Amino acid sequence: MMELELKNLTKTFRDMTAVDHMTYTMTNGVYGLLGVNGAGKTTLMRMLCTLLAPTEGEILWNGQDIYAMGGDYRRLLGYLPQDFGYYPDFTVHDYLMYIASIKGLRPAAARKRAQQLLGQVGLLKVKNKKMKKLSGGMKRRAGIAQAMLNDPEILILDEPTAGLDPNERIRFRNLLSELAKERLVLLSTHIVSDVEYIAGRILLMEEGKIRASGTAQELISGMAERVWCVSVRQSETSRFMKKYKVSNMKLTPNGVELRILSGQCPAEGARQERAGLEDLFLYYFGERSGEDDDGL
Repeated sequence: MMELELKNLTKTFRDMTAVDHMTYTMTNGVYGLLGVNGAGKTTLMRMLCTLLAPTEGEILWNGQDIYAMGGDYRRLLGYLPQDFGYYPDFTVHDYLMYIASIKGLRPAAARKRAQQLLGQVGLLKVKNKKMKKLSGGMKRRAGIAQAMLNDPEILILDEPTAGLDPNERIRFRNLLSELAKERLVLLSTHIVSDVEYIAGRILLMEEGKIRASGTAQELISGMAERVWCVSVRQSETSRFMKKYKVSNMKLTPNGVELRILSGQCPAEGARQERAGLEDLFLYYFGERSGEDDDGL
């Protein structure tokens, strides 16, 4: 049984704390790290990849400190940063072979593994195409292939679907689900649907802390009796949006239908609705539309 344990993990940059005394344990399966930009997700992932050293605390892999393990730990790791580097004039195949040489794979094994992964990520037909000629979705697929070259036990993906169109996003999610068997996969995103469909457990991260964690169903069940649908006159919309978090607004022949997050009934005639993960995201991370940046 694999186990990646964060113990009191903290990272401070001058007067800003990006990761704040985080304690959490992950085993095999897919974990979705969900939070707005600036929540500390990338800093956490860079520490998990030993690219940043923590200010306090430790990260343990099966009881061993990952920084003390050094190369032994990195050989278990596959990482796809949000903006991964590549030589634009390399073909897709040459790019994978180059990364394989950096990871210490023997040429014969690297060629076999690259061919297998190119088929898996749907890039066999373009393997001799230059990286600079690929679409955004194809580049992300090449990125996941390079992260998988060493058949890692830990796969860390930072905003892997950023900038992809809906079809590419669906294809990428399906690919991750296939690759996630018998691994520990940590996927960071601010796109709710990405974690809703593939993550076994979801971690809600805000201001360097994990605010809540659990399966999508467990987290959503905590939203029971907090989602309301209310029909109001168009002239009343602004008042409701200043007072409540509104997750959706729809024009109707009789006015405006608002989907409101509130622990109490927001208006006479409001009806309760079933919560979804987007409601949860807004509940934890959203602001009322009328709030300024200082929250007043």
